[in-house]
Amino acid sequence: MSEVLSPVAQRFASGATLTHASAKAALAAGLERIAAGAGGVDCAPLTQFDSSALAVLLAWRRAAQARGGAFEVLNLPAGLASLAQAYGVDTLIAGSIEGARAA
Repeated sequence: MSEVLSPVAQRFASGATLTHASAKAALAAGLERIAAGAGGVDCAPLTQFDSSALAVLLAWRRAAQARGGAFEVLNLPAGLASLAQAYGVDTLIAGSIEGARAA
């Protein structure tokens, strides 16, 4: 995951992979960034993912909401958006998705 927050909107990059194997580390890193004021994640680099990515995105969103802030998900891969719909959690992240992209 990127170590740099976007100075404009305080967003961080998801990294290229977010699977079961990397979810725990990604979750912790994202939670640190959210605690430091990040209000979103850019999923543009994300090319390899599984359902664990959805759990991480939802946990990041909950953490931001617990701090009283919003959480944006930018450039969500189309495949991950489809997975969210299949699992019935698309409505939970729909309000935070901006710029879903084709896989």
